Amino acid sequence: MLEVKNLTKTYNSGSKALTVLDDVSFVIQPGETFSIVGPSGSGKTTLLGLCAGLDRASNGSVILNGINLDNLSEDERAAVRNEHVGFIFQNFQLIPTLTALENVMIPMELRGEKNAAKTATDLLERVGLASRKNHYPTQLSGGEQQRVSLARAFSNRPKILFADEPTGNLDEETSQKVEALLFDLNKDAGTTLVLVTHDLELAKRTQKIIKLRGGKLDN
Repeated sequence: MLEVKNLTKTYNSGSKALTVLDDVSFVIQPGETFSIVGPSGSGKTTLLGLCAGLDRASNGSVILNGINLDNLSEDERAAVRNEHVGFIFQNFQLIPTLTALENVMIPMELRGEKNAAKTATDLLERVGLASRKNHYPTQLSGGEQQRVSLARAFSNRPKILFADEPTGNLDEETSQKVEALLFDLNKDAGTTLVLVTHDLELAKRTQKIIKLRGGKLDN
């Protein structure tokens, strides 16, 4: 599902080159659950962005569901993301002017799917928010907003789901509820899950873990 080969990312900072990822390689099989762990500044979020085609590597390659992302244009990479990828972010990334239901419907509407409202309602019911579907993000708690973003992530039936610190802004009790929903939804859908987290207990719930330190794999 995801093959990463010799991935390197270097930024030019003035006259200096700053390498934030250095020769990282791994393979994730379809349906596998996978964690990327490491301290702040180790390159976790950079790696996630490269794997999802949100950014380009300086060297190396990313093959997502058989598609080599390296030579695609920005529009082509966006099309791949829309068709194959789901995202969950630490800060929810909901559109404030849209209701919970409308936020979940967006990926389906972009794909021109019919029955988007019904599918979105079913997903909100699955995450326990059917009664809140007409509320706006500011009317929802952090945990509720993250559950909406979970429903949205699964609404386009992604082949692979990237979750960047999905419980980073939540208290412990709410985190446990969101984690349980994430793994339940993922198992039912058979989605490949790639999780970036500093929480080792959460990482241990996945089948494989890689550790980054200073942009390198820490074996």
